[in-house]
Amino acid sequence: MYQKTPLDRRCPQADKGYSQRDQEGRLRKYCLQNNIKVMQVVYEDFSAKTFIRPSWIKLLADLRKQRDKVHLVIFTKWDRFSHNAGDAYGMINTLRKLDIEVQAIDQPLDLSIPENKMMLAIYLAVPEVENDRRGLNTYYGMRRARKEGNYMGLAPIGYINRITENGKKYIAIKELEAAILRWAFEQIAEGKLSGRTSKA
Repeated sequence: MYQKTPLDRRCPQADKGYSQRDQEGRLRKYCLQNNIKVMQVVYEDFSAKTFIRPSWIKLLADLRKQRDKVHLVIFTKWDRFSHNAGDAYGMINTLRKLDIEVQAIDQPLDLSIPENKMMLAIYLAVPEVENDRRGLNTYYGMRRARKEGNYMGLAPIGYINRITENGKKYIAIKELEAAILRWAFEQIAEGKLSGRTSKA
């Protein structure tokens, strides 16, 4: 399927929330200017928090099959590659064993230069720190909302999610389901039903 030449390359790129067409355009322009043969463009609509992403898993399998025919994987920025520094270093090493270089065209690094490894660490750490901060902000925001009487998440059985005119979230009784739950609790209270489940 692929001709074995020194210019064989593969360009993946991706994540949701960014203009994928714009990224592809810039990657293709870079490949054209640098005489790089594009073998495939990979779109990925999954977060770069992990490499357990359908398109990446398929790409890695293809790279292993096409060993010695693909020598470069490029993307726009390092946070398009990974949001987890530890996983990123592991994947870089995995690709190196396949004789494949990884490169961000907007943040190019020659990793044969020791000092550039410090810049790589920064490029990889920043998105991970941002993700962790976003997660903490979400956690504390939800905690504060609960303290203020807002109900976060899907309402339990017997209730329904509602929003007041000023945007405050709460739960209200959903009468049909609530009636069934009341009946079940009454039966348990009168000893007619057991609240325990048994295994067959």
